Amino acid sequence: MQVSMAVLLGLLSVFCLAEKSRTDSNFEQYHAKFTSGSSPLKLDDGSYDKLTAAPRDYSVAVLLTALEIRFGCQLCRDFQPEWDVLGKSWIRGDRKGDTRLLLGTLDFAEGKGTFQKLMLQTAPVLLFFPPTTGPGAKPNAQAMRFDFTMGPQSAEQVNDWISRHLPAGPKPPVYRPLNYVRLITITTAILGLVSFFSIAWPYIIPIIQNRNLWAAISLITILLFTSGHMFNHIRKVPYVSGDGKGGISYFAGGFSNQFGLETQIVAAMYGTLSFATIALALKVPRMVDPQKQQIAVFIWGAVIFGMYSFLLSVFRIKNGGYPFHLPPF
Repeated sequence: MQVSMAVLLGLLSVFCLAEKSRTDSNFEQYHAKFTSGSSPLKLDDGSYDKLTAAPRDYSVAVLLTALEIRFGCQLCRDFQPEWDVLGKSWIRGDRKGDTRLLLGTLDFAEGKGTFQKLMLQTAPVLLFFPPTTGPGAKPNAQAMRFDFTMGPQSAEQVNDWISRHLPAGPKPPVYRPLNYVRLITITTAILGLVSFFSIAWPYIIPIIQNRNLWAAISLITILLFTSGHMFNHIRKVPYVSGDGKGGISYFAGGFSNQFGLETQIVAAMYGTLSFATIALALKVPRMVDPQKQQIAVFIWGAVIFGMYSFLLSVFRIKNGGYPFHLPPF
């Protein structure tokens, strides 16, 4: 009996050592391929099953994607550069395999069987397989899935997610290669702007210092906002509305309602009144001919009177109890 138990224990020990040797050799084999390349491992159905098979004393993160244009997965193509950056970062920062993590990519073209087995209808899908034995082993070794519902994620976000599921210890940061094209483009643009302003500055400075220009910009801005432009954007008001009699209503009743066209009409009224007042105050006094000056006074005075009459009539439309009015409106 004792001999049988000893033999049984010996066979069990040999089996455990062989299994551990198998998982170690499996990790070493794929880690050598991983670090010899410049991106995550390219997988197919067979290598995916072998890499994720239990027992394993290492972690695996596999991106299931569909990069070919015929599959129409724009999110897959948008995220792939970030996944490659993450793979290069782990190759650079974990060459010795201290974290015992492998990154792989399984494209639908090479892994249709895996997609069918997992019953996946969408892509991309990022699965993380924790170790089943050894340090950091999870009691429930089910694969964890990364959420892509918010659109394409950055390499830093995915790296943080993977690091949270790994055992405690140092993790390699994300290394982004220097984008020389972007650097040259920005440098060229800055030098171009500096050259442009150095040449054009003598012509630009008089425009910037022109008081009439700033007065016009200020006046347009004031008219735009006092007429209710921001109210229209916030409330998303209709442009016009029917009056219930087959016609069109250009003004909304009440001070808490208005139409888009109403804003433009009010801005035009205020603009006309402003321009007429400025003309009476600045332009008319500079006229040399007294007869023309008198005619201009009557014309601009009539414009102001007519616009104020129309403005008061609009007030009565907005509020039926408004007591003031001017003829002819």
